[in-house]
Amino acid sequence: MSAESRATSPAIVGVGTSVPATSYSQRELLDLFGITDPRVRSIFLNSAIERRALTLPPPLPDGSMPVETQGQLLAKHVTSGVALGRRAVEDCLRAAGATLADVRYLCCVTSTGLLTPGFSALLIKELGIDRHCARLDVVGMGCNAGLNGLTSVASWAAAHPGELALLVCIEACSAAYVMDGTMRSAVVNSLFGDGSAAAAVVAPPTATATATGPAGTPAGPALLRFSSCIVPEASGAMRYDWDDEQGKFSFYLDPDIPYVVGAHAEPSLDRLLEGTGLNRSDISHWVIHSGGKKVVDSVRVNLGLTRRDVRHTTGVLRDHGNLSSGSFLFSYRRLAAEACAEPGDFGVLMTMGPGSTIELALVGW
Repeated sequence: MSAESRATSPAIVGVGTSVPATSYSQRELLDLFGITDPRVRSIFLNSAIERRALTLPPPLPDGSMPVETQGQLLAKHVTSGVALGRRAVEDCLRAAGATLADVRYLCCVTSTGLLTPGFSALLIKELGIDRHCARLDVVGMGCNAGLNGLTSVASWAAAHPGELALLVCIEACSAAYVMDGTMRSAVVNSLFGDGSAAAAVVAPPTATATATGPAGTPAGPALLRFSSCIVPEASGAMRYDWDDEQGKFSFYLDPDIPYVVGAHAEPSLDRLLEGTGLNRSDISHWVIHSGGKKVVDSVRVNLGLTRRDVRHTTGVLRDHGNLSSGSFLFSYRRLAAEACAEPGDFGVLMTMGPGSTIELALVGW
């Protein structure tokens, strides 16, 4: 992979994140919802998650938690999502040295609710972004969708050198849950947290320039190439079902997901690196979706990674839970804050989700 390709590729020039103000430990959530089943409590307390930020309704006068209808959950998806997305965008633009007036393309990603018009239109209205801003909404693809969206953002940026494109992942996971006492629901309810993450991407304005933010902010890594792997035989392993009894959408995670993802991680990475002249040992930085303890462990073992390689992934899981599509940007932000990447370093971004799918991106500093 040549230095020239790094210099001419779109680059990440800023990342921002946001979570709700209300955060709960796993034990607090168990007590709040009055969960006494020892099997469920074990799932929560052995998840490698310490806290999650969630938007929950206030308790009833008797101290119990109200049961939210699907309509109330969808309303929360919109109101909470717009608030989270706004803060993530503002944080991202500060990091990029940019303003709302600089935004030319907006791609919004979500899987925790359905709405029309989508978050892109709602954020343009909420933030006062130019009405001629190009936009895209990616809905329902799941935890892998942040990289699917980033592929589109990078392509748009490459076609419009010097102009700012934004990816915004908005996941109000507390708007997509069912409390029915089943082990199926317990696994999902033990895992996900609310959060939004945004990334600003710019391509160099000329063949001899390097990408910077609108105010000359130095760029982060160049987005060099993307790769996808779908496992059709596991298409039902992560999915939304309609629960007639509860009157809600119910998310399902197959217990074999960690092994499915782990088994396909190595060939997926090999395909990403094919033809680049790079080996796995040439990758200095790993940004992997915080899908859950077993998923992260399976990927780490199958790729031969160290615990240090996935330190930001496990740190985000510990502090926020699984943030769905935006998780990898939370991890990337921690990597960027370390300022440990050197010119010439390469990194891999990796997300996993329904399909079952593995998405990857090769980045270079």
